[in-house]
Amino acid sequence: MRLFEGDESKLRGWLRSTTVSAGAVKRARIVLLASEGVANTRISELADASVVTVLKWRSRYAEQGLAGLRDAERTGRPRRLDHADIVAATLTPPPKKLGVTHWSSRLLASHLKVGNATVARAWREYGVQPWKSETFKFSTDPELVGKVTDVVGLYLAPPENAVVLCVDEKSQIQALDRTAPMLPMRIGDAEKRTHDYKRHGTTTLFAALEIATGHVTGAVKPKHRRQEFLSFLRQIDRAYPDVPLHLVMDNYATHKTPEVKAWLRQHPRFHVHFTPTSGSWLNLVEVWFGIIDKQAIRRGIFTSVKDLNAKIRQFITGWNDRKHPFVWTKTSEQILTKANRQPTSGTRH
Repeated sequence: MRLFEGDESKLRGWLRSTTVSAGAVKRARIVLLASEGVANTRISELADASVVTVLKWRSRYAEQGLAGLRDAERTGRPRRLDHADIVAATLTPPPKKLGVTHWSSRLLASHLKVGNATVARAWREYGVQPWKSETFKFSTDPELVGKVTDVVGLYLAPPENAVVLCVDEKSQIQALDRTAPMLPMRIGDAEKRTHDYKRHGTTTLFAALEIATGHVTGAVKPKHRRQEFLSFLRQIDRAYPDVPLHLVMDNYATHKTPEVKAWLRQHPRFHVHFTPTSGSWLNLVEVWFGIIDKQAIRRGIFTSVKDLNAKIRQFITGWNDRKHPFVWTKTSEQILTKANRQPTSGTRH
């Protein structure tokens, strides 16, 4: 079989191309082998195609040239909904009769009479994730701007010859004991524990994080009333003698009782800076609470409250040996700009 003028270089270009379809490459190979006088049965072996297929593409090339080797336009039912319409339907709550809170790809596909793979592609294209849910909370504190500016200013430019402490309590820490011994981690196998557990009571962890060094002063108490908080303030007083102290705290009622206010008036070197309501994330000790929860509490096994308290104290001791400073990076302007994104969630209560 003879090739049309100029086609040989184009066909060999198809063989080297990374963008031409695999089918077109196979057709080019069939035609080139045929032009070299190779028998049809041998071409079928070399091109991994049937003899019928070899004859088909030889005939098409002889009639139409390169145009006969290209993929033909596919026929069939056109897509009824474009991706934008699918996403619009996704953002509309499901009908009440379905009894679901959000769409799944199969449920929406059935509702729209399209394939669930089509729905999944539309979601990927627009970055829609109906199965995912996050939380938010707006601060309605009328002194939001002042409190954010005060606390962030304290982090970014702490007073000279003074100590900044982030103070809070982590309450209702449960002493959970598993009903069977834990199976330790092995090569190729994760640590395992039983899904059920025994409850042995709860404890409360009071903590004061020194942001400049990361040092933590901690105490475990059975409750988190004003009595326990006052006791912890006295512990801080002993731990940091003769130095001005700036305490960052949230608006928990225990922190503002008359007894606590009276004690603070009697100790003028204690300066309290309150975070905004619904703004406890502004308190850096919350970051440390996340660390102790992840590294010592969540996967811990505790046979009693006494055992839980001992292991919390042990973690604090170990932490203070490897402590590091906690560095705040966001300015108050950046935080307030983000906080003013939306005044309300639009939900009715």
